[in-house]
Amino acid sequence: MISIAGPEDASSLEHFKNDLAGIIKRLDALEFRTLLDDEADRSNAILSVNAGAGGTESCDWAAMLLRMYIKWAESKGFKIDIIDQLSGEEAGIKNATMLIKGEYAYGFMKSETGVHRLVRISPFDSNKRRHTSFASIDIIPEVSDDIQLDIKEADLKIDTYRAGGKGGQHVNKTDSAVRITHIPTGIVVQCQNERSQLKNRSTAMKILKAKLYERERMKKMKEQESAYDSKKEIAWGSQIRSYVLHPYSMVKDHRTDFETGKAQAVLEGEIDDFIEAYLKWAKEQRTGK
Repeated sequence: MISIAGPEDASSLEHFKNDLAGIIKRLDALEFRTLLDDEADRSNAILSVNAGAGGTESCDWAAMLLRMYIKWAESKGFKIDIIDQLSGEEAGIKNATMLIKGEYAYGFMKSETGVHRLVRISPFDSNKRRHTSFASIDIIPEVSDDIQLDIKEADLKIDTYRAGGKGGQHVNKTDSAVRITHIPTGIVVQCQNERSQLKNRSTAMKILKAKLYERERMKKMKEQESAYDSKKEIAWGSQIRSYVLHPYSMVKDHRTDFETGKAQAVLEGEIDDFIEAYLKWAKEQRTGK
C-alpha cells in the first residue's frame, strides 16, 4: 500500500534539510579553522596597499582593492580603522594602511600578500583602450602588547606634519600626523587618523613594532624568508592574482590556479573561495600532502 506524505511529513523533511545544512556548514567551518594553525593566525591584521606601475590607473586600482577588502571585512563583522591614506593626484590612492580587528583576521588575510593585476577598459582613457594596472598588498599580524622588542629611541627619526583634510571645518590646523622611520632597517610608518599627535604616535609605534616583529618572524621561517626580504617589483611577471574585466570576466590566482568568472562579485568582497584555496595550497606546500 502506497502512503502519501502529509503536510506534517513535508514540514519535518524541510526541518531535517535545514538542520543538515547547518551541520555541514559548521563542519566546513571547523575544517577551515584547521588550516589556521600558525601562531599569528588569530591576530588582528594590518593591511597596506600601494599603487604600482600605471600612474592614475594604478592609483584607482589600489582604491578598488582597498574597497574590496573593506567590504570583505565588514561581511565578517570585523572592525576597520583606516590608519593612513595618501590620495592619488587625479584619482584613487597612492597608498593606504588599515587595521582589521577580529579573530583570525590575519589568518584569513595573509593569502592576499603580493602583487595584484587588473586588466580593463580604462575609465580615464577617452579612446577606451585596454589598460593593465598593478598594486601590491602587504599583510602583517598586529602584535600583542606583551611582546617585548628592543626599539632604541636613537634608532628612530620622528617627523610630524599636518594631516590631510577635506577642507572647511575638517581641516586639521595642527601638525598631528606622525611619521616614524626606523633607521637601521629603513622601515617607515605613519599615522594621521587621530586629531591627537600623541595617539597618532602611539599607533605608528604599534605598527612599527608589528613590522619589526614580522621581519624577525619571517627570518626564522626559512621557506618564506626570500619571499619576504626580496620584494618583487610591482609590475609584469610578479603578480599573485589577475583580475580581468575585458575582454572577458575572470579572476585567477596564479599560485593555486583557482579562478572564477564572477569578477564583479570578487571586487564586492567575495574572496572567501580564494582564501580557502590558498590556505589549502599553503598547507600542501608545508606538509607535502
